[in-house]
Amino acid sequence: MHRLVTALLVCGVPSLVLAQAPSTERWVVTTDLWGNALYQGLTWERTGKRLGGELDGDALEGERTGNDVRFVVTDAQHARATYTGKVSGDTLRGTADLPDSNHPNVRVKHAFSARRVPERPAGPPRTHDFKPTTYSNEFSASREPVLTLWAGDTLHTTTLDSGGVDEHGVTQALFGNPQTGPFFIGDARPGDTLVIHLKRLKLNRRFADSLDTVVGRALTPALAAKAADLGKPVRWKLDLERGVASPETPTERLKAFTVPLRPMLGGLAVAPGFGLPAFSTGDTSRFGGNMDFNEVVEGNTVYLPVFQPGALLYLGDGHAAQGDGETSQYALETSMEVELTVDVVHGKAASMPRVESPTHLMVLGQAGSLDDALRAATSGLTQWLEQDYGLTLSESAQVLGSSAQYVVANLAGRSVGVVAKLDKARLATLKPVAK
Repeated sequence: MHRLVTALLVCGVPSLVLAQAPSTERWVVTTDLWGNALYQGLTWERTGKRLGGELDGDALEGERTGNDVRFVVTDAQHARATYTGKVSGDTLRGTADLPDSNHPNVRVKHAFSARRVPERPAGPPRTHDFKPTTYSNEFSASREPVLTLWAGDTLHTTTLDSGGVDEHGVTQALFGNPQTGPFFIGDARPGDTLVIHLKRLKLNRRFADSLDTVVGRALTPALAAKAADLGKPVRWKLDLERGVASPETPTERLKAFTVPLRPMLGGLAVAPGFGLPAFSTGDTSRFGGNMDFNEVVEGNTVYLPVFQPGALLYLGDGHAAQGDGETSQYALETSMEVELTVDVVHGKAASMPRVESPTHLMVLGQAGSLDDALRAATSGLTQWLEQDYGLTLSESAQVLGSSAQYVVANLAGRSVGVVAKLDKARLATLKPVAK
């Protein structure tokens, strides 16, 4: 090639220009809409001054001259938005000229900023060891990510217990299920599903805390009258060698009582979508949250719908063991080490959090009442059968009517959880839809 170029120049061909390789950059754009932050994923491909790409799936064209940037975004309804700004390092700031949300023929200018997403490292997926130094008591889209992961990457980190206490018994954060994170997933965007493979959940201390109470939803009036004096803390010993837990100061009748250790994550969530406030880490919704479902354990896979660029993954609220429903308000609350691998299913969002074990498909419906949670779980499992097996509603009804199981997952929060589940052996004769 070098000889060819030299020969052409010698022969007096001055118009030969070697093509400039395009460069691709990813950004997260934050637009201030009358005090409300709208987060969008921006990808542009730059060739010389020219920019092409997309903003949350809408096509953009523009140019960059030095640090000055201008691009126009056109949506599916042919509405146009113009962004003008200046780049400084990994930050872009400027003004967005947008159609008024109530009057399409009126233009309104809004301030915007953008943060550049680190490039995906070359080579195979990576393993990240992350030691948290701060924790979140909200599931929020506005919190700065602590680390960027990409599909296929593995994360090793730690969590506190629900009271904010670490593996050494030291308080590191405010009580109320403080979470580790959020982790930005570089290739996740709204409308995708984030896949979390739980590789290892390891207890890292020898005690857990609980209460001697029963949640109000599980009490009859007569039992509630007897339970007036309950609510005292209970310390549990964790025998890591034998794999059992027992009350530290048991009554005579419970002195031989033990339960098997089965570490689980009570909290696992992504950030809620635009228009929703940050949620307390005690709450749940479609994004996951304080699900307290005792199948969120090592070896299982959790699927969460993505609502924000990068998903923003939170995790915490470790339990050494928990019965169905977390009926004592607390499970066996403790800290732990977590190892997980992330993946992304593009363009197919789950309607509700899903959990897959080697033997079962499970959908967690979360709502203000058990009735509504059951409806959400049933609808979510029907969607799973449609998406992955191509079943019609009639066909799904036949499968569910003959094979569905229901579990009360959580009674302890403002919302409750009901799980609809199917034994995968019942689906062995069905042909999955090609992905």
